[in-house]
Amino acid sequence: MDLEPGKCWDNSKGSWKTIMLLAYQSLGVVYGDLSISPLADDNGEGGTFALYSLICRHAKVSLIPNRQHADEALSSYKMEEPPEKDNSKVKILLEKYKTLHTALLIVVLLGTCMVIGDGVLTPAISVFSAVSGLEVSIMSKKHHQYAVIPITCFILVCLFALQHYGTHKFLKKTKISGWLSLGGILLCITGSEAMFADLGHFNYMAIQIAFTFLVYPALILAYMGQAAYLSQHHNSDLQISYYVSVPESVRWPVLILAILASVVGSQAIISGTFSIINQSQSLGCFPRVKVVHTSDKIHGQVYIPEINWMLMILCIAVTIGFRDTKHMGNASGLAVMTVMLVTTCLTSLVIVVCWNKPPILAFCFLLFFGSVELLYFSASLTKFREGAWLPILLALFLMIIMFLWHYATIKKYEYDLHNKVSLDWLLALGPSLGIARVPGIGLVFTDLTTGIPANFSRFVTNLPAYHRILVFVCVKSVPVPHVTPAERYLVGRVGPAAHRSYRCIVRYGYRDVHQDVDSFESELVQKLSDFIQYDWYRTRGNSMSIEDDGSHSNESSSYRLTVIGTTSFCSQQGYESQQSVQPGSASGFPSVQSMTDVIEMEPMDANERRVRFAIDNDHESETRSEAGVQMQEELEDLYAAQEAGIAFILGHSYVKTKQGSSLLKKLALNYGYNFLRRNCRGPDVALKVPPVSLLEVGMVYIV
Repeated sequence: MDLEPGKCWDNSKGSWKTIMLLAYQSLGVVYGDLSISPLADDNGEGGTFALYSLICRHAKVSLIPNRQHADEALSSYKMEEPPEKDNSKVKILLEKYKTLHTALLIVVLLGTCMVIGDGVLTPAISVFSAVSGLEVSIMSKKHHQYAVIPITCFILVCLFALQHYGTHKFLKKTKISGWLSLGGILLCITGSEAMFADLGHFNYMAIQIAFTFLVYPALILAYMGQAAYLSQHHNSDLQISYYVSVPESVRWPVLILAILASVVGSQAIISGTFSIINQSQSLGCFPRVKVVHTSDKIHGQVYIPEINWMLMILCIAVTIGFRDTKHMGNASGLAVMTVMLVTTCLTSLVIVVCWNKPPILAFCFLLFFGSVELLYFSASLTKFREGAWLPILLALFLMIIMFLWHYATIKKYEYDLHNKVSLDWLLALGPSLGIARVPGIGLVFTDLTTGIPANFSRFVTNLPAYHRILVFVCVKSVPVPHVTPAERYLVGRVGPAAHRSYRCIVRYGYRDVHQDVDSFESELVQKLSDFIQYDWYRTRGNSMSIEDDGSHSNESSSYRLTVIGTTSFCSQQGYESQQSVQPGSASGFPSVQSMTDVIEMEPMDANERRVRFAIDNDHESETRSEAGVQMQEELEDLYAAQEAGIAFILGHSYVKTKQGSSLLKKLALNYGYNFLRRNCRGPDVALKVPPVSLLEVGMVYIV
């Protein structure tokens, strides 16, 4: 499993070795994809979705209403200190209208899709332009046109096959022609999002070292040399002016270096594409795909097989279809400028909403950078018929897929929210209704953070039996890059202790590694054991402080959750004789200081209450002894159920539109979404559920 974020970046000697290694590796990012994109990061992660997650944390603009106040207690949930009076009109306006929430998401998806489009174009143009130097080196133009395409395609195939291992005066003179030429020089500042999104692969210092001491001086010298050559040779063949300007004696070494550099630069944008797709998938904006973490030491280095091969096919198609760097450059230029413009707009929002700076400062930032980018963007649009149409087409196609998936995800969540069943219904299930409790642990997966999901009621209706230990599991993504293992699990009871039903919310950041099923099973049981010990210690062996009203009703207990992390255990007074019931499990009782109780009355409810407990030395020993016996019985039931086996109960969803829905909605959901759902990885594959332990419950969502 990857190390915790920030673990490698301390001031120890080893960390500097790591930073220098990352600085060397980041040369492919900064040199192959030089940018002026601001590195406004989210806990060391970059990209369009990193900015979006920052905004979602500071303003209620997320379209999926599963936000909990307990999430704000996460250590990585960094929020700027609010001003004395938070009366930002921008934030109030942004939160008030749901239309603005949708518009913000569309802007984010546009930037994301343009990055993915750049992931198609950059490898093609980089490798093709490097291989084009063969015309100057060894072969005639006639033979060159038949050799470059096959060689380029071969290098691209090899490149993708190895992925799994890991100014006004200018314009004043030239006027219209100068403005038009801006669209042709965009390759000098390409990759605006690649370096930003690749913050997760590297870090600030690695990129700064590589850029300041090597990349920037080398680029300045290279561009000055080419400019000097072109000023003396106006009539030379400008198609391959770079190779013509290189002295013949070193042309071969330069050609080899150019090809190798193009491979490194292509690697950078491809890895950036993987990163941003992983982010969008975690936030419910992309169909489920397989994400492979290629490093067990450095966070963020991911590989997505399906996307890798799709990118390879598209890169080869672009190379064969365009056959020249002019059209590829025009296409890449438009994609780059769109991403830079989106990044600038989102950063201006971050300045106001997240950093609590005056709106005038954000406006000046937007005006200064946005005006320059709009100038280049308008120039690149003039190349629409000369290749710039391609990123627009790719972005439109990807935006339809991503928006459709996100829209259906929201509708399914709202359906679950409105059709959840009450706790009283669950408690009423029993032998009198012909319902049996069978041995084992039943894990009912749901997207809900409160209530009993409708798929469980469907399960019990068709099969009148459920497991002795029942756990409602919600695997939830929070708008932070990483959640530490100590803060990952929120555990609580569903009903009284005798019912043996629990709720477990497992929180992951959008860059976290999801655990495999074996470690998840054992860790979940351990967290339940820790919670049972703590809950009995809390409610029977301690007296509550004045912050709690003393109520222990079934309804209120179902909303009380406890953060169960890497806890320290200590023997409490009166409990020395009570040990764990299974060898290898933690003994004693968790200390009060290592746990946090949070009452979540409803999702998005502002009334959060924290409950603290103080040790009462005057409690009668008989009460403690009785509590110890009951706790022992509950732990024995838990471990006996684990030995009997664990079943994973998942919903197999189908989406249908209501009668009277528009034709567009019917086409989008009945055909578009269901097609994507059938052809992407199922939830059982994403959760790594063994087929022998899987129980699927068919659910039809009428939206």
